[in-house]
Amino acid sequence: MSIVGILLDTAYQDTQLIISNDESGDDFSIPRDIEFILYAKNEEEAELVTNFINDNQYGTASFQEVDNKYRIMVVVYMPSTQQLVCSVSGLMACISELFSVEYDGWGCVLQN
Repeated sequence: MSIVGILLDTAYQDTQLIISNDESGDDFSIPRDIEFILYAKNEEEAELVTNFINDNQYGTASFQEVDNKYRIMVVVYMPSTQQLVCSVSGLMACISELFSVEYDGWGCVLQN
């Protein structure tokens, strides 16, 4: 899939989650920690991606081994408005393509 296709698919999925959160009463304007999840095949990849994200201050990234994969969690404190979430999620999708890791979306605790 092209990067444009990946960005369009990611934006669609992000919007569907935002709609679901809205139906659950989320107040998007309240800042909160939003967790973006990526998976790497090995520790070296996970460390490289984590360092890239932290060095460029795209969020606070850490990783741990989970079921023979390396789960990279990137935390960004921000409101969960569609424009912000789709922008950061799109960045994570691009990073996943650049480093050949899997982007698994985002989540947060709803604020109401």
